Amino acid sequence: MTSNWAGSHTYAASAVVRPTSLAELCDVVAGNDQVRALGTRHSFTALPDTTGVLVEVAGLPELIEVDPATRTVSVSAGVTYGRLAEHLARDGWALTNFASLPHIGIAGAVATGTHGSGDGNQCLSASVTALDMIGPEGRLWTTARGDADFAGSVVSLGALGVVHRLTLRIEPAYDVVGTQFTGLSWASLDRHLDEIMSAGYSVSLFTRWTDEVDQVWVKSRDGEGPPPDGLFGAIESRTTVHMLPGGDAGAVTVQREPGPSHERLPHFRWEATPSHGEEIQSEYFVPRGHARQAIDALRRIGRQLTSVLLTSEVRTVAADDLWLSGAYDQDVVAFHFTWARRPDDVHAAVDLVEDALMPLRARPHWGKYFSFGPGVLDQVHPQLSSFVDLARRVDPGGKFWNDFLQHRVVNKRCGAIS
Repeated sequence: MTSNWAGSHTYAASAVVRPTSLAELCDVVAGNDQVRALGTRHSFTALPDTTGVLVEVAGLPELIEVDPATRTVSVSAGVTYGRLAEHLARDGWALTNFASLPHIGIAGAVATGTHGSGDGNQCLSASVTALDMIGPEGRLWTTARGDADFAGSVVSLGALGVVHRLTLRIEPAYDVVGTQFTGLSWASLDRHLDEIMSAGYSVSLFTRWTDEVDQVWVKSRDGEGPPPDGLFGAIESRTTVHMLPGGDAGAVTVQREPGPSHERLPHFRWEATPSHGEEIQSEYFVPRGHARQAIDALRRIGRQLTSVLLTSEVRTVAADDLWLSGAYDQDVVAFHFTWARRPDDVHAAVDLVEDALMPLRARPHWGKYFSFGPGVLDQVHPQLSSFVDLARRVDPGGKFWNDFLQHRVVNKRCGAIS
């Protein structure tokens, strides 16, 4: 496969290789002028691409080593969250949070600042305590929390080297129960936004930005219990619903029945085909204090989005200290958009969304499609220039750099959907 998971981007690489050992991976990195790492191909931009060689880290030998004393696990870069979670659960351990898909690779999710939901939950990258990488000369190097460059090295966009191992914080296993509600009015959301978003350990709103919030998914932890029937006027669904109209509810994780966190916190079952497939995704992180303004702004353009918008998800993410995280130094509300795979229509819709959210200092998700123009990213990411300096120091020859980074991170020019 030479395209991403959704078929919306075709890779320009001259070759895609799948090393089966760390030594082989080091040789590939050392022996090529341009190299980028490729995970489970869930990016919707050219971020992972290169005109040189793409290396698939999923071919590396699987490593999952738990250290109970430090409550951490060391895991090879190609392992998915679903696979790791199953392994941890057998020994009584768990991850703090999950993205909607358990199928995504850990290294790629960390490098792009991918997240789950919950007022008290940081992005997935914030659980990293150490990274083991391969530098431009094929040599191994490590950075760990407490090191001077650590905060700039975790959400790295693949620009600092090829990650081959990560160490993550874990915790004792816990149970979660999911409850779905339908028909939340905009008036109720406006009056009770904070109460709704804190109604469970993890909360997601789904809407098409027209008449109402179509669904609210509340995931409660360890005996907290689901909210009482009727969430500020929204009604509990007695059958499992998919967030997409006509979507297969059998692919959605079990609702109304407590179970292990890794089987309840993701939106989709590990054994099921994830999400929609033929789509394009965008996402923006807005400071929590601007949440109501962002919702109002998106409602004003909602009917202009309906022809191409499949659904939109609203989640909260807690602040962290990682330079290029969407939640760097501030709690945020994340506004996610799942679009039909119609690039021209998506480009027009994204322009509308960005015009609405740009005044609120929105940050785009690095792995989703966005088209912010010149000067925007360095305004909303205060450590962007420091990150560029770090990348130049670690990789002075630009082996791990690519056109996407050059145009968006340095020059910040607009790009087209591939």
